[in-house]
Amino acid sequence: MRKQPEQVSVLTLDLAETKTLAAIAETAISIYGTVDILVNNGSISQRSPIIETSIDVDRKLMEIDYLGTVAISKALLPHFVKKQSSHYVVVSSLMGKFSSPLRSAYCGAKHALHGFFDALRLEHDKDNVKVTMICPGFINTNVARNALTADGSKQDDQDDMTENGLDVDVFVQKMITAIRKEKFEAYIGKFEKFGVFMKRLSTRLIHKLVMRSKVR
Repeated sequence: MRKQPEQVSVLTLDLAETKTLAAIAETAISIYGTVDILVNNGSISQRSPIIETSIDVDRKLMEIDYLGTVAISKALLPHFVKKQSSHYVVVSSLMGKFSSPLRSAYCGAKHALHGFFDALRLEHDKDNVKVTMICPGFINTNVARNALTADGSKQDDQDDMTENGLDVDVFVQKMITAIRKEKFEAYIGKFEKFGVFMKRLSTRLIHKLVMRSKVR
C-alpha cells in the first residue's frame, strides 16, 4: 500500500551540496512512498569571455548544472530500478547540442549532461528507466539576469534574444508533450532550435551561423 504523503510545504535542496542529495532523495521516498519521475530543472548560466572567466566560475557551473543533477539522479536510481518504471526529465539546453560565444562554462556543463544521461538510458533500458532531454532555446525567463559574469557576480541584465524568446507557458506545454511522448530529446524554441539540425549537416555551417547571430 502506498504511504499517504505527510503535509510538507517544501522539500528544499541545494544542487551545489552534492553530499546532501542522497538523504533528500530518501526523505522524498519516505514521505511519498514512491517517486515516479524526476524533473531536473536546476541550473545557472554564464555570460563572459573564456579568457576573462575565473576557473571558479567554470567549477561552480559544473558543480550545479552537472554534478548536482547527476548526484540527485544517482540517488534515486536504485529506487527507479526497483520500480522497473520511472522517468528522468533533464532540462538541458540547445547549448548542450551546439555552443555559443560567452557561454563556455554553461555549454560545457550542458554537453556533459547529454553524455551522462545517454549512458544512463543505455545501461537501464532493461529496467524501463526512461530519459527525456529537454533542450530549450531562448525562453523569456530570468536566466540571463541570474547568469554569472567573469568574476562570479550576477549579470543582472536581460538580453534582447532572451526577452524576445518563447513564452514560458508555451515552453511548458511543449515540454509536457515531449514527456508524455517519452521522447529521447526535444528541442524547444523559435528559429534557434534549427541549429541542432544545422550542426548535423555541417559543423562549419553552424559555426558561421552562430558567428553571425547577435548573442551576448
